[in-house]
Amino acid sequence: MPGPHPRKYRLRLAFAMLFAMAMAACSREQPVPEDEQRGTRLAGVLIDPQLDEISGLAASRRHPDVLWMHDDGGNPERLFAVSTRGARLATLRVEGVTKTDWEDMASFELDGRDYLLIADTGDNGGLRRSLQLHIVEEPRRIENARLRPAWSIAFRWPDGARDCEAVAVDAKAGQILLISKRRQPPELFSLPLRPRGTALQTATLLGRLQGVPQPDAEAVRRNPQRARLDSQVTSADISPDGRTLAVMTYRWLLLYGRRGDESWGDAVARAPRFELLPWLPQAEALGWSLDGRHLYATGEFIPAPLYRITP
Repeated sequence: MPGPHPRKYRLRLAFAMLFAMAMAACSREQPVPEDEQRGTRLAGVLIDPQLDEISGLAASRRHPDVLWMHDDGGNPERLFAVSTRGARLATLRVEGVTKTDWEDMASFELDGRDYLLIADTGDNGGLRRSLQLHIVEEPRRIENARLRPAWSIAFRWPDGARDCEAVAVDAKAGQILLISKRRQPPELFSLPLRPRGTALQTATLLGRLQGVPQPDAEAVRRNPQRARLDSQVTSADISPDGRTLAVMTYRWLLLYGRRGDESWGDAVARAPRFELLPWLPQAEALGWSLDGRHLYATGEFIPAPLYRITP
């Protein structure tokens, strides 16, 4: 069996060193007064080998201090229950679906039930003619188990294939939001949360995200490959109060606030609040805490920090 690619090996070695420092910082973490908790804190570290390639994250609405996560394509159809300190608590197999490229997830409440949405929307090659969203009800207990979707949605884009790694759910509006990854400015689409029947849906374009930071000429000169990636959207989530859409790129956290009852298309037409993300090994997973005060964020490789960001 061939050994790891030298560059990947060096990256993992660097991550391991950073992990050691992160663990030391985590062990020193002490509670602080509420009014001093602005900014970014290390909540925990993902070290379980099962949690490699995490690409989606959502806070449980049923179980306190539990995050749901899933990994990327090429792995079994499964969800992980993970503590807010980064420990894997349970693994749940999702039956009756085929995993092509799971890229994001969201949690929401509908008609008194708690659900998780899994987005099988990755399309690096731009070849998929249809994509799938799977909705499962949150289990009552945190334990190894098997789940089946409560419903699934098959859809297509209105004008050709595109990669998408960011979804969010506005349950009050009965709407799923999807954000394209590579196009600039990123495009915002919507789908119905509970479509009638099982017919193939077509996503509706709502608008384009304004104010996404772009690399300057010096950044392009220093590292053109990194500069091209920095503004690509990899995750999104709507705050529990329905007022703020958080969008993650490989480098930035963007916060689009909604005024009154305006549409999300109008909200993203204004420049967002944004801040630089803390160091993450390929930032791919982001989700609001249940109380809406924090965002949890992590990356795709292990060891990986699990951050709690208070915007």
